[in-house]
Amino acid sequence: MPPAVRRHIVSLKLGPDTVRRTREAVARHLPDAGVSPGSAFADAVLLVTSELVTNVLRHAAHSPVIDVGLTSAAGQLVVSVADAEPRLPELTDSGMRAGLRTVSELAADYDGDISAEPAVDHDGKVVLVRFRMPS
Repeated sequence: MPPAVRRHIVSLKLGPDTVRRTREAVARHLPDAGVSPGSAFADAVLLVTSELVTNVLRHAAHSPVIDVGLTSAAGQLVVSVADAEPRLPELTDSGMRAGLRTVSELAADYDGDISAEPAVDHDGKVVLVRFRMPS
């Protein structure tokens, strides 16, 4: 029997309080995704989420909404942030700025990584951060 997949997606309008509202929404869903609230791992997930949403505000501010997802299965947690900007971020060591470098380092701390791909169902992109969930 395949492991259960738990997925939570929240859509938020962009505005001055988007980072805070996204963190609150993700924090509410962490226990459902198998993440202990208040743990170092939960803190890392929330920081990654904040950095990704901040990047949307800086580089894709014309996006009317963002979709933020949490997907957990088979010992992995994936945080996804989709926006309406089709330009993919530069994810090389020399191309990443401080925010994405922080995201990449936090993912690596949990045997994970960061990637970006064109969105399937709209013009735009999805940035994905994968973590191995601590046992």
